Amino acid sequence: MQEVLEGNVYGLESYKASAESFMCTLIPDSSSSHIKYTPGGLIFRPGGSNLQHSTAMTFLMLAYAKYLERSTMSVNCGNISVGPTYLRGMAKRQVDYILGENPLGMSYMVGYSNRYPQRIHHRGSSLPSIWNHPQPIRCKEGTVYFNSSDPNPNVLIGAIVGGPEEDDEYDDDRIDFRKSEPTTYINAPFVGVLAYFTANPNPS
Repeated sequence: MQEVLEGNVYGLESYKASAESFMCTLIPDSSSSHIKYTPGGLIFRPGGSNLQHSTAMTFLMLAYAKYLERSTMSVNCGNISVGPTYLRGMAKRQVDYILGENPLGMSYMVGYSNRYPQRIHHRGSSLPSIWNHPQPIRCKEGTVYFNSSDPNPNVLIGAIVGGPEEDDEYDDDRIDFRKSEPTTYINAPFVGVLAYFTANPNPS
């Protein structure tokens, strides 16, 4: 794919065009933009577990920015030309939003900052630990903990939940799994994103 993007395999130019077209859909100022953002600036797609889209697209922004930088190119999005600095800035804003720079001041990564989801949709996090409850808790016996309004007794540090609604609102309720459930497909792309910004805290 690297050879395709850098123009060395001409028979696969359509893939390069598709990649450029997709990047342009993410640019709010582009004439071809059709990805929705919340008022607070988070990438939003309907259907639940929205942060899966934000984290994945943020990862792609950084990957594409690296390609643009190495090939000393930019992307023509009609009314705007986009380079690596622009894409990294967009990616950084998504990261900042997820980690707490949003209208609610809420970090959507559990255990990060002073305000984060307390009632995530996760059985191991919502049940008492074996130290506090040595007896086995059978499947149906977990309902009382699931329906409780108390914060989860076990903090699943580093887990990222599904995230807020399109109006930036978030109800800290484990019953609403679309917003409160942490998943591997949300966390996975964010690992690479955080690795990049850890190594490059002031990207240009």
